[in-house]
Amino acid sequence: MFSSLIGDRKFYRHVLAVSLPIMIQNFITNFVSLLDNIMVGRIGTTAMTGVAIANQLIFVFNLCIFGCVSASGIFTAQFFGRGDQRGVADTMRFKLYSGLLLGAVGIAVFALFGGNMISLYLQGEGSPEDAAASLAAGLSYLRIMLVGLMPFVLVQCYASTLREVGQTFVPMVAGITAVAVNLSFNYILIFGKFGAPALGASGAALATVLSRYVELLIVVIWTHRHHGQNPFARMTYTTWSVPRGLVAKIMVKGMPLMVNELFWSLGVAALSQCYSWRGLHVVAAINISSTITNLFNVIHLALGSSVSIIVGQLLGAGDMEKAVDHDRKLIAFSSGLCLAIGTVMFVLAPLFPQIYNTEQSVRDLATAFIRIMAVYMPFGAFLHASYFTLRSGGKTVITFLFDSVFICCVSLPTAYILAHFTAVPIVPLYAAVQAIDLIKCVIGFVLVKKRVWVQNIIENEK
Repeated sequence: MFSSLIGDRKFYRHVLAVSLPIMIQNFITNFVSLLDNIMVGRIGTTAMTGVAIANQLIFVFNLCIFGCVSASGIFTAQFFGRGDQRGVADTMRFKLYSGLLLGAVGIAVFALFGGNMISLYLQGEGSPEDAAASLAAGLSYLRIMLVGLMPFVLVQCYASTLREVGQTFVPMVAGITAVAVNLSFNYILIFGKFGAPALGASGAALATVLSRYVELLIVVIWTHRHHGQNPFARMTYTTWSVPRGLVAKIMVKGMPLMVNELFWSLGVAALSQCYSWRGLHVVAAINISSTITNLFNVIHLALGSSVSIIVGQLLGAGDMEKAVDHDRKLIAFSSGLCLAIGTVMFVLAPLFPQIYNTEQSVRDLATAFIRIMAVYMPFGAFLHASYFTLRSGGKTVITFLFDSVFICCVSLPTAYILAHFTAVPIVPLYAAVQAIDLIKCVIGFVLVKKRVWVQNIIENEK
């Protein structure tokens, strides 16, 4: 049994070739996010809280875009596995249309209702003065971030396609360059260095927007200057149409994925709002723990993406047994690696909050939240890999039920009841909500084991 879970050197070289650039890019991005939090936190806990809430709202938008590009991305990987570059170009075109439309909707919603949405997180325990200061910081941050939403959309369209055709290095380089720009201008604009004005939270937003335009330029210019490596790029803009049959398939297979990302991200945002009823110090502590946890989660997130790419390409090529074998080994590798990483994270948990300039009560809560997530990490890795396994075979309705329906119908009601109608302390409340996801581990294991995902979803698409 154990031999079936372990691959040879060639297998792991392939996995690392696909996943390592994604890991590096995500690690650097999250590391800069950590430094962002520390820098904004130097202004004060209220500013950090306001920016954290604004970023929670932007997180919903980002995941909607992720779902949008992923909807056609499952077809992109299989088209590439079959060697159909025109099919890749068609899916790229669909990403651009749907992503830009969704981006326009997101900008309109944030521009009209941003202040009201931030206020939802400021109704718990705490002084009205602190709530007002957090609202002002969050709103100024959000308004500037609107300028960076469209370049983010375009980057996701290009970078996701490049990854799905095996070009993971350039998105990594673009991401590293962008975070370097972000970090440099954060220092300059937040604190007013080198003669620049000290803009605080607004400076952090300006730095992020600038970095997104830099990332977009790198990805787009490289893609269109290297047609030999990216034949789809030459075909993407030769026509403005997308084959009706493909649109119908993407809508049928991909719409549940788009809706899933929307409702899952809304569910996560609503969970945070439930926790916020226990006070602004809880919002600050969850912001710290989430930033630290995201730094460690890059491993299983990248390996989950590798499942989507590697298994999707094998399914598109019609090599079903190899897809099953690689998927099993990928899930085992991700879960085992995250067990070791979670152990390290649990031991080091008390050290991370000490780098923040905030109250000791916030640091203590953050430590507890980090340790809870460390225990959960190997289970999260298993769930993530199972999710991408099902998605690679086009089982998007199942992933919708598995992901967003579960969080909205099980996790969220539990958190709401515990937060509003009981006196359960925030730490066991948080742990209980995370533990509910163990149910999904059982469901994911059964679905992957039954091989319901083993199918070629493009075999009739010409």
